[in-house]
This record gives sequence, C-alpha cells and structure tokens, in this order.
Amino acid sequence: MFSRNRMTTTALGALALCATLSLTPAVAQDSTDPIKLTLHDWTGQLITTQIMGEVLKKAGNNVEYVQADYLAQFAGLESGDLHVAMEMWETTGRDAMDAATATGKVENFGATGMKAKEEWWYPEYMKEKCPGLPNWEALKDEKCAEAFSTAETAPKGRYLGGPVTWGGFDDERVEALDLPFEVIHAGTDAALFAELESAYQRQAPILLWIYAPHWSTAKYKGEWVEFPEYTKECYTDPAWGSNPDMAYDCGKPFGEIWKVGWVGVKDKWPDAYNAIKAFTIDNDEMGQMITKVDLDGKKIEDVVAEWMGANEPRWSQWIKK
Repeated sequence: MFSRNRMTTTALGALALCATLSLTPAVAQDSTDPIKLTLHDWTGQLITTQIMGEVLKKAGNNVEYVQADYLAQFAGLESGDLHVAMEMWETTGRDAMDAATATGKVENFGATGMKAKEEWWYPEYMKEKCPGLPNWEALKDEKCAEAFSTAETAPKGRYLGGPVTWGGFDDERVEALDLPFEVIHAGTDAALFAELESAYQRQAPILLWIYAPHWSTAKYKGEWVEFPEYTKECYTDPAWGSNPDMAYDCGKPFGEIWKVGWVGVKDKWPDAYNAIKAFTIDNDEMGQMITKVDLDGKKIEDVVAEWMGANEPRWSQWIKK
C-alpha cells in the first residue's frame, strides 16, 4: 500500500511539473541562419561593421558580410535578404532611411554614438585666392571659381564630390545656388583622399567632399564651406530658400549616424538585436582606427582585433543575457 501511494504521489508530481513547464513561455533563441551585415565603400563603415560582426560571433551568432550599395541596400533590408546596415548617415541617408522605415519593413536600431558632418571643404591656403570663404557666396565670384578650376573645368571651378552612390545632392546644390562649378565625382573613397593628399602636398587648388569622423580633418588644415543652414523644407519645398524654383539651395544636414535593419531581426535573432541596439562608439575612437588603416597601412581585420582586445569589458555587456 505504501509503495502504491508513493508511486501515485510521484506520478502526480511529474504531471504537475509537466503542466508548469507547459505554462512557462519558451525563451527565444537566435536562429543559426547567418545575419547578413552590409559592407560599403569607406573605411569607417567597414570597421564599424566588422566590430559588430565580431561581437556577434563571440555571442555564437553566424555572421555573413555582404557588399551592398549605400542607398540601394534598402530594397534588400525591406525584403529581409539583407539584415543590418551599421552606418546610415543623417547627412546623406535620412530620406532613404525614412522611406524604408515608413514601409514597416525596416527598423531604426538607434544611434551609433558617432556624429556625422559632410560638406564641401578646402585647404586653408585657398583662402588667399578666395578671400570671402568660408561663406558660400564667395564661390559665386568668377575669380574665386577660376582659382578652383582645372584644365578640364576652366573657367568653371572644380568640386570633387564623393562616389555617386553616396548621394548628397551636390549636383543639385550647384544648380540651385547658381554656382560656377562643375561637379566631378571620385570613383572611390580612396581616390577622393588620394587626390586631396596630392593637391595638399603641391599646394594646388582643391575643393572637395570631406566627412567626419575621419582622419583628414586632423591631418590637414582647412575649413568647411558655410552654406545656408539645412532644414527639411530645403530638400522638399522649392519655394524655401534663395532659389524659389529649386530645392537643395542649402548645405547638407549634420547629425547622427544610425544603425538600421530588417524589422524581422528582433524576432529571428533577439539576442543579436539587443547587441546591435547596444553598440556604441564615438568619433575619436573611429577617427583613430581609420587613421591606423588609411595612413598607417594596417589591415582592417587587425585594427578590429586590436579594438576587441582592448574593449572586452565593454562589448561583453552588449551580448550579456
């Protein structure tokens, strides 16, 4: 009798445990499918993305890096074919990001901690030839424009823009502000700064797209052109600004560098999602790492590994459960 009662009690206990377990919600686990992080065509973004990728690998995630166009990538992020873009700059990517998030298929994962500035920039030695700078109206003067000209653009000045994939509306800005300049787009990030290096060494005229965080603003003495301050209406309402018939008659916006991605990341990879949202880095850190790659000749992988080793207590918190 004792034995039978004991067995009955045990069986009832087991049933109660099973009932309890069935009522306990299952803890979501990250999928073993690869998280696809997009790579673009400038050093800082490659560093940011690989830091994030290495941190996710430490958490046990499967990571895949995919080369993608900066603006066109949103088609892949909306469909879920791509998953995370670690740098979307307020200065050039806000419109594309807002359009994508408005679909409900892309999510803003928050700020990276870096602050973006991208604008026309000139070496300090050019102020003697165009003394009205940094005021943008100095560029309207034909003598100033000629000072920035080259054989291919004379008598118009030459403005060296970033690769066309970066956006930025420089061609539209020149037309809207009636500047006697021709926009020439650099083929790559490396070509852009190689030309700056060459011109600076020769004290040759150059006006070009410079962005921060980057090493160039520390290495070279110069200034950004001061255009009419950006407002959203400048880009959307032709009636705004000095040209009543055209938009983009102002400078570029300044602001955050954002992390964005496919809205399904939080459900498919919940732990990775939390880590991506927690990721943060500042301009000084990034500028130092870009310098190590672009000026000191170190490999991106080595610079990332060095950062990972020096910051383990920090990134460990990003993946802490």
